[in-house]
Amino acid sequence: QVQLVESGGGLVQAGGSLRLSCAASGRTISTDTMGWFRQAPGEEREFVAAVRRDGDRTNYADSVKGRFTIFRDNAENRVYLQMNSLNPEDTAVYYCAIDTSGIWPSQPPQRYAYWGPGTQVTVTS
Repeated sequence: QVQLVESGGGLVQAGGSLRLSCAASGRTISTDTMGWFRQAPGEEREFVAAVRRDGDRTNYADSVKGRFTIFRDNAENRVYLQMNSLNPEDTAVYYCAIDTSGIWPSQPPQRYAYWGPGTQVTVTS
C-alpha cells in the first residue's frame, strides 16, 4: 500500500521560511515525478512545484518561483519543499503527490495517482 506523509508545516510570520518533507512508503519513488500542491479554504487545489525522477528538472508555479525550491532524496524515498519569503497568500494545506505517468512537465493534479493527507501552513502578517 502506497503511503505519503507530509510534515514540517506550521505557523510562521511573513518573510519567514519553512521546509516541508514528504516520506513515501510502499513504493520506490525514484522513477516517479513528485509534486507539491496546495489548497486554501474555498479554493481549488493548485500546483506548486514538481521534480522529475532524477531531480534534474523542476517546475514551479509562477506564484512561488524564486521563493520555493523542490528537491528530492531518492535514497531516503523523500521529497522536500523549501519555502522562503513566505507571505499570507501562501497559507494553505500543502500536499505531496506521486505522478506515475512519466510525462514531463507534470502540473495537472489529475495526473497524480497518490496523495498524502496534507500539512497546514499558516503565514501571519
